[in-house]
Amino acid sequence: MTVGEICNREVIVIQRDESVQEAAKLMRQFHIGAVIVIDKPNGCTIPVGIVTDRDLVVEVMATELDETVITVGDIMAPDIFTVKENTATYEAIELMRRKTVRRLPVVDESGELVGILTLDDALQILSEQILDVAKLVRYEQKKEQRHRP
Repeated sequence: MTVGEICNREVIVIQRDESVQEAAKLMRQFHIGAVIVIDKPNGCTIPVGIVTDRDLVVEVMATELDETVITVGDIMAPDIFTVKENTATYEAIELMRRKTVRRLPVVDESGELVGILTLDDALQILSEQILDVAKLVRYEQKKEQRHRP
């Protein structure tokens, strides 16, 4: 299974010159914990950073900065890690573990944003797969009991 098959294609984005207050409003409106910061060269949506709800608390609220003046570009994590949509899910989860990130923007071959893979998405897929394996084990046991009383 590839990342492109399981990622969320509805990504909430913001441009780097928008205020952190606007980022917070988007997070509240869409019930999400992060927005992807983008640039739009030639009309392409290119991820360049990420701002999380924790960034807002630690970088803006705790330091009492003016949320209407500080931009997402000022506080975004600039070293954004992305994954191509044809990457195996396992490889993406391994990248998340190695880089200690909870969210991976998903890009196409040209680097344009097409989705996002979150830790929650990965946990849901893994738990479904484990449940399928558990069902298979139970089915095999019952099958053997029917055929070998």
